[in-house]
Amino acid sequence: MSSGGFHVHGPHDHAIEHATQGHGDHEENGGVSTNRIAMFTAVVATVGAIFAYMGGATQANAGLAKANASNQWNYFQAKSTKQSLAELSRDLAPEEKRAKYQEKIERYDSEKKEIQKIAETADKESAEQMHQHHRWAQATTVLQVAIAFAAIALLTRRKWLERTMYAVAGFGVLIGVLAALHV
Repeated sequence: MSSGGFHVHGPHDHAIEHATQGHGDHEENGGVSTNRIAMFTAVVATVGAIFAYMGGATQANAGLAKANASNQWNYFQAKSTKQSLAELSRDLAPEEKRAKYQEKIERYDSEKKEIQKIAETADKESAEQMHQHHRWAQATTVLQVAIAFAAIALLTRRKWLERTMYAVAGFGVLIGVLAALHV
């Protein structure tokens, strides 16, 4: 505040002058490096966005596989119903027509086995995709926690929070690598 040529600096004025003169990124007394944390946050946010995209993609793939499995199981049920009707028709038909219905029964039984294999494969694929989706979601969440630690480290200027931020981010990237490897 200026009054009659006398100027009093506020408590934050020195810090602002220091930062604008290019001295703001030096670590003092074990403090944190603002430029390094800012760069870290940008990189981790980008990696987190990629992980979130991959998580969404695998969730969509899981949904499609589950829908395919459901369709196959419905198809299986339709064939079972047709087979049951053919069995009833065979049992009620005169002897000379029973062979025709028996052929249909055997065809439906064979078709059902193929449909069952397809449905089970689609169910398995859906479960695998959901597992991978959960890995991507876990990785994204851990990276978001690392970004929160970065903000707290900047605000509190605590070196141990900066180290924690790096460790948490490393753990998040590890989970992302596991997701990419389908583990």
